[in-house]
Amino acid sequence: MSIAQTLERLGISLPPVSTPAAAYVPFVQTGNLVFLSGHIAKRDGAVWTGQLGTDMDTATGKLAARAIAIDLLGTLQAAVGDLERVRRIVKLLGLVNSAPTFTEHHLVVNGASELIAQVFGERGAHARSAFGVAQLPLGAAVEIELIAEIAP
Repeated sequence: MSIAQTLERLGISLPPVSTPAAAYVPFVQTGNLVFLSGHIAKRDGAVWTGQLGTDMDTATGKLAARAIAIDLLGTLQAAVGDLERVRRIVKLLGLVNSAPTFTEHHLVVNGASELIAQVFGERGAHARSAFGVAQLPLGAAVEIELIAEIAP
């Protein structure tokens, strides 16, 4: 099954690339690697705010991370033209806006990792880091960046 067919089966339509909110570009390609800038969680077009362990639970944070993965896929498609060119998702880095006592960052970022694996299969198995942070831009609950290897 192609990536486009998988996305259709999952009911996912990829969004256009968001305009950067600061002094950066959405992606950079060097050689066969594409680096996507961090994407923050959005819900209904607005920043998905919250702090895990304070006013947001792990399950909701996981949904926010999944929403970011969809945005990342839209940016990746814009960067490479066709997601079939992706040889491997190399790494995700997840930042979770969390209370000092929150310890389930890894479970939150699974929302993105699991969707990436569904879409890309074995090519979606990636290295990953998940960190808790005191705050994220605009009060976002989660931010994730991605590195992919593409075919020339």
